[in-house]
Amino acid sequence: MNEKQDSLIIDMANHIYSTHDTIRNTAKIYGYSKSTVHNYISSKLKKINFALYKSVKKVLDENFAEKHIRGGEATKIKYFHIKNKKGTI
Repeated sequence: MNEKQDSLIIDMANHIYSTHDTIRNTAKIYGYSKSTVHNYISSKLKKINFALYKSVKKVLDENFAEKHIRGGEATKIKYFHIKNKKGTI
C-alpha cells in the first residue's frame, strides 16, 4: 500500500471513531462504496494501525447491534408520514 491510501484509511477510521458514524455514512462522506470502506477498515487498517483498528471495531460492533433499532425507527417514521398524508387529502 502507498502512503496516500494509508492516510485515507486512517482518516476514515478516525472519522468513524470520533463520530460513531456507520460504514454507509462514512462511504458517502468520502465518496467510496460501502464495500471499499468496509474492506479498508476491516482488513487493511488492521495491518496499518492495530490499536486504532480495535477502537474502530468496537464502534462498528455497537452500530451493528443497534441497526435493528434504527431500522424500526425509520419504518415508524415512514408510516407516520404516510398516515398523515392520507388524512390531509
